[in-house]
Amino acid sequence: MHYLFTSESVSEGHPDKVADQISDAILDNMLAQDPHAHVACETMCTTGQVVIAGEVSCKGWVDLQVVARKTIADIGYTKSEYKFEAESCGILAALHAQSQDINMGVSRATEEEQGAGDQGMMFGYATDETDNYMPLTLDLAHTLVFTLARIRKEGKEMLYLRPDSKSQVTIEYDAVYDRDGKPCGQRPVRIDTIVLSTQHDENVQGDKGQCTKVTPELIKQDVIEILLPRVATRDSRYKKLLENFLYDPKAKLLVNPTGNFVIGGPHGDTGLTGRKIIVDTYGGRGAHGGGAFSGKDPSKVDRSAAYAARWIAKHLVAAGVAHEVLVQVSYAIGVAQPVSLYVNTYGTAQVKMSDAEIAAKVSELFDLRPAAIIRALKLTQPMYQETAKYGHVGRTNEVVKKTFFDSEGNTFEREVELFTWEKLDRLAEVKSAFGL
Repeated sequence: MHYLFTSESVSEGHPDKVADQISDAILDNMLAQDPHAHVACETMCTTGQVVIAGEVSCKGWVDLQVVARKTIADIGYTKSEYKFEAESCGILAALHAQSQDINMGVSRATEEEQGAGDQGMMFGYATDETDNYMPLTLDLAHTLVFTLARIRKEGKEMLYLRPDSKSQVTIEYDAVYDRDGKPCGQRPVRIDTIVLSTQHDENVQGDKGQCTKVTPELIKQDVIEILLPRVATRDSRYKKLLENFLYDPKAKLLVNPTGNFVIGGPHGDTGLTGRKIIVDTYGGRGAHGGGAFSGKDPSKVDRSAAYAARWIAKHLVAAGVAHEVLVQVSYAIGVAQPVSLYVNTYGTAQVKMSDAEIAAKVSELFDLRPAAIIRALKLTQPMYQETAKYGHVGRTNEVVKKTFFDSEGNTFEREVELFTWEKLDRLAEVKSAFGL
């Protein structure tokens, strides 16, 4: 049975992602000085203005102006014609102390008794559709805008590009069944539609100094000749799908379909922290509990438990327990033990166990108390700014050196391990527990 499914992504220059990155950059700089800092930082970006608000408990001090301006500059908002520029935009900060009513539910005499920072349900998802256990629609959408941003920053091609862009990918799937007629996932058949909208200059200077108006037709030609070939090098499946897409008479490539996208970024659309939660996770696959991630320290289970749920779901798929897995965990504020744990394999389980039995086994294998999650995934590291663009999941686990600002405004370096929830560090244990 064939069907269409769509996911979207946005670039690091999208106004909501600008807000996310500022919030997480502030969080990182606080955690770099105080690993036990409690931070809930929200950001709003609009024409020539950034507003930072929230609740903080931190032993260090961070110059919010310096951190915000560096983040904005790194994204690429460095020209006055953007109407939002790193050095000239106003920055209003309104941070205050964390509520003691919330803090007494989180802080405990012993670390293991640490309560959840809020109530709610969090989801994690994984599928064997791609090598990184992510939906192909979202993985391709992320790769399109990530590659476009890389081209912009290299400054050698598509010289008219500005920081704000969006992508959307629709893929035609065919359901796959095993020998017993059981569903075992879905197979991508073809790319049906790619939508790409990118902010651009009015004109671009040619090789001979001539000025050419930037049109959707010009951008579309560059997308076909420059962007898509670079995206195709990421994965052999991308290469085949994209080659077929370009020669498919039924396929649609829609580039800047409004006709013009000069006004963009926070000048074109106010940005807010936490407004791209589906882009941040699974592109509409699986489910989402509703809680945003960026600007929140790991005591907030909105973030830490969602990462843990992804960690578990990825292990279950990688171990061969099922082809597709959704994990839900829920909490009550101030209570350490989860209220519930739910697993859905969508009928693709490869073990002779019900989903409820799989969930019970997961409860035995993984300690989902907040303190245990934080310890297992090393979540007190200043590791979050990288998550605020191109997705929080499906990313590469790696150790990098990052630069932070101390209380006196001086810089210092730290080694940080990123995306720890993407590690399959307990794969052997999971396989053994399920007899695989």
